[in-house]
Parts: sequence; C-alpha cells; structure tokens
Amino acid sequence: MIRVLFLCTGNSCRSQMAEGWTRHLKGDCLEPHSAGVAPKGVDSRAVRAMAEAKIDITAQLSKSIESLGDIEFDYVITLCDNAREACPIHPARTRVLHVGFDDPPRIAAGARSEEEALAPYRRVRDEIRHFVETLPEALEAICAPS
Repeated sequence: MIRVLFLCTGNSCRSQMAEGWTRHLKGDCLEPHSAGVAPKGVDSRAVRAMAEAKIDITAQLSKSIESLGDIEFDYVITLCDNAREACPIHPARTRVLHVGFDDPPRIAAGARSEEEALAPYRRVRDEIRHFVETLPEALEAICAPS
C-alpha cells in the first residue's frame, strides 16, 4: 500500500475531505492519512458536504503532524499554501508535492445563508474527488524525475 499524508493548516476541511475520498475511492491501493500544522477540529460543514456525497468522515479526527509518530509516508500532499510553507522535513524517500484547493471556510465567511455557505464546500469536495480519482497514477506522473 502507498501511504499518503494530506496536509493542511487546520486539518479541518480539505485534508479531511481528501482522506475520506481516498479511503472510499482508492482504499485498495492507498493508505490515506491527514494532519494539520495547527489542527483545530473537523469542520461540521465539511462533514455535511461529504455526507451529501455518501462519504462519512464523522470518525476522522483533526490531528497534528507530530501525533502521527513514526509513520513513513510515500507522499505528503499539501493542500494549502500555508501547509506548503510550514511542511516539515520528511525522510529522503518521501515525495512532497502541492495541490492547492480553495479554503471553503474562508469563502463561506460572508455567506448570507447556510445554503450559500455550503456552496464552496461542495465545489471543493468535488474538486478533491476529481483529484483523488486520478491517484495513484497522477502521483507517479507528477513526481517522476525530469
């Protein structure tokens, strides 16, 4: 199994969605994990958006990188610029890449209704699903030496 860590700032939304999609769509070949550089709990709107797609992430926890212990990852995928800049150094065999997605909580901050607030969560959920559907082939292509 290929071990993948999805890293975001708060491990509350994008990385949780990526872990959930990967477990659901690619659990036969990828072992997904998620963590944050400053974890703050799983976003309830992320849980709701994923549930609408029939993916249950209620058992997932918001975790720090340090809480993952000595797990060796094949890939670390940063999902936001802050995580990319704060990404800790990993062993030489770990490939680190960045695939950025918009931050749904930031976009939803000015929403006038719950339905309007959920729109960016749904869009990013679907964008992450599309990315996960290309795994693991995309990882090999993106990380292949030039």
